[in-house]
Amino acid sequence: MKKRLWIVLTLVAATLLLSGCTEFNEPISSESKGFWNEFIVWPLVSVIQYFAELLGTYGLGIIVVTIIIRTAILPLTVKQIKSSKKMQELQPKLKELQQKYSSKDAATQQQYQKEMMALMQSSGANPLMGCLPILIQMPILIGFYHAISRMNATPTIDLGTFLIFPLAEPSVVLAIVAGLFQFVVLMTGPAIDNPQMKMMMYIMPVMIMGFGMFLPAALSLYWVIGNIFSVSQNLVIYKPWNKNKQEATTGGAKK
Repeated sequence: MKKRLWIVLTLVAATLLLSGCTEFNEPISSESKGFWNEFIVWPLVSVIQYFAELLGTYGLGIIVVTIIIRTAILPLTVKQIKSSKKMQELQPKLKELQQKYSSKDAATQQQYQKEMMALMQSSGANPLMGCLPILIQMPILIGFYHAISRMNATPTIDLGTFLIFPLAEPSVVLAIVAGLFQFVVLMTGPAIDNPQMKMMMYIMPVMIMGFGMFLPAALSLYWVIGNIFSVSQNLVIYKPWNKNKQEATTGGAKK
């Protein structure tokens, strides 16, 4: 079941990403045609321009719109995180069921599926709740990424600077900051407790740093603000300091 869900998610992600890749470096305007341009990219560009004119710089416009988007999808993200957390807490019991029904015959596997679903229902865990928010968020997040890239390719739009960083040019400093915050996001989230996901703690920050060193600094700024938002979100939901206290108490008891 999990494999099928991840395959569906991967196909959807690839479809959404490729929907804008053919025009990735082309100018954007109200005259741009196509569903992706008319209903995703151009509306985002318009909102960024509105706040840029209101606040005086595209840098502040990007920051405000990033915060608005992340706040708008926060309820979905919270549901996704809570569902993932419940699924993680169920892992020991799920492993016990797998060992109990290790036989591969149809009757045994049917009973395994029945008890597994009953366990999930009793705990309130739902794997689909962890996937649905991602599907809803993806067009918005990828569209925002494309909006910034195509604004940078539009001659009539001057992204200007943020602090001392020209937003139309790559910034090594912002790329590094974005990567470091991505590491903090993973450190304060569920990946730290999942051995299978720990590799992400090292791969994701490096990837973001690598991309940020070649892409416009406006995208790195988007990653920085988005990751700061995610860190705050993780601190509220996961409360990693409580986990550290529990580990310290457990460690002390063992000694």
